Parts: sequence; structure tokens; C-alpha cells
Amino acid sequence: MLDTPAPRDLAAWLSLFSGAEMPVLRQTARRLDEARQHIDRINGRDIISIVLQDPLLAIRVLAYIQSFGSKHLRSDVTNIATAVMMLGVEPFFRKFEKPATIETMLSRKPQALLGVLQVILRCQRASHYAHDWAFARHDMNVEEVALAALLYDLAEVLLWCFAPEQAIAIRARLQAEKSLRSSIVQREVLGFPLAELQLALCRAWQLPELLTALMEDKDNAQQPRVQNVKLAVNLARHSVDGWSDAAIPDDFAAIEKLLNINRETLLSRLHLPPELLPRLIRADNESGTQA
Repeated sequence: MLDTPAPRDLAAWLSLFSGAEMPVLRQTARRLDEARQHIDRINGRDIISIVLQDPLLAIRVLAYIQSFGSKHLRSDVTNIATAVMMLGVEPFFRKFEKPATIETMLSRKPQALLGVLQVILRCQRASHYAHDWAFARHDMNVEEVALAALLYDLAEVLLWCFAPEQAIAIRARLQAEKSLRSSIVQREVLGFPLAELQLALCRAWQLPELLTALMEDKDNAQQPRVQNVKLAVNLARHSVDGWSDAAIPDDFAAIEKLLNINRETLLSRLHLPPELLPRLIRADNESGTQA
């Protein structure tokens, strides 16, 4: 967390985040500790289920694995399963023993703690959606898609952890003027949009090009896997405060097209509360009539 004036250019922010120890969720630290106590019964799949619930632990694992093996081998590490296999169970627990936690780091900043937990919840939701839809699409590597969705807003998570005042300022501005684009406000507060920082971090941590491509929708927008990630992120963002956001019908229409399913099937896959279904199905009928 910053105790000095915030950096004013992208390179300085990149240096700040690249050199910091990434905290993890308190729940993640607890689950790691419990798993370590039963290490003789733990396998790679158990570790993966822990890592894929926490974007900060996921990026720590991916960044650490870059110091292993040849460049060719590292380029193939596009999911947590491969990373854990390369590390081994016992070395994994030795490396990530007693990590710092977000809750401790932000214990005196309750507003920032709430903010980062909300963003991480959104990341988890996006990853869940992406995983489900990639499975439905018979994607060759479902976990790559889910991981890209989990990490899509990593720069925002880091901002809440290490520069909460700036994160709070951005959120307050967006809440005050709903019509503003988040990238514009981020540029006003930070000097650049968070998407630029995200890509710079991917390069600094030498993340595989495939993962970076899945998170960079601008140049790869027509690829189904990229659409899968982007639509999952969009729906998670728009539904974070409920299912009444005006953008959700458009999200639904794009997801239905990607998966080649109808509205009822999509709503069933989303496991929404039954009381919401009539209104959301009616919205689909109304949009179809207007078209």
C-alpha cells in the first residue's frame, strides 16, 4: 500500500506493482494451510481449485513458473495445472507458505478492502462463466479461458491493494457520472487506462502470449475464445449489483449467439433466482419484437 505520492506515469506504476509482494485472500491462505496439513493426500487438482479462486495467487504462480525450465517449456504454461505439475506439490507449498493477506494489508482501509473484495468477486464470477461457456463450446483447454477471465481485471485488483486512494477516486467519479467510460476516468486519475497497465504487467511477468491474447480483445475480438472471455467479464461487471443493468440484454444476446442457444437455456445455465426469469425472458421477447 502506498505511503508516498502515487506514481504519475505507466513505467513507475509498473515498477511499483512488479516489485511488490502480492497478497492473497485470507480464505486462500486458510485453504492453503489446511491443504498443507494433509499434503500426503493432496494432488494437483486440489491445488488448482484453490488457485483459481484467487487472481493474485494465480498471477503469483504464473510469474514464479517463468523462472523454471527452458523458454520453450515456459511458453506452454498457459494454465495452473501445468504450472503445478512443473513445480510439484511439496515445492508449491514451500514457495507459497504463509502469504500476506489482503485483509491484513487493508485492515485500516475498510473502504478499500470492500472495494477490492467486490472486484475479486467479479473476477471469480467472470471466471466461472468463462469456464462454463468454454466447456459448452467444447474448447480444447477450458482452464486457459477461465484463467484469462480471472486475470482480466488484475490491474484493478492491484490498484485497490496498493493505491486505494486512486481506486476510490476512480470509483467515486464513475458513480457520480454514470455516463462516463471507465477508461476515460482512469486516464484522468492515473494518466493512462488500466488496460495499458494490464498489458504492461503481462509483458513484465512474461506471461504466455496465448493468455495475453485472450485478455486483449481489441486485436482478437472475432476469435470465439476471446469473445468467451470478454462476454464473461462483461456479464460479471453488469450483474455485480443485480440483474437490472441496461446492458444485460445485449450481453445475453451476444452470449446466445456465441453458444448457439436460446434465452431460456442461457438463463438455466446461469442458475438465476426463479423470480427473475419472467422479466428477463420478457426482455428477450420485447427486443425480438422491436427488431
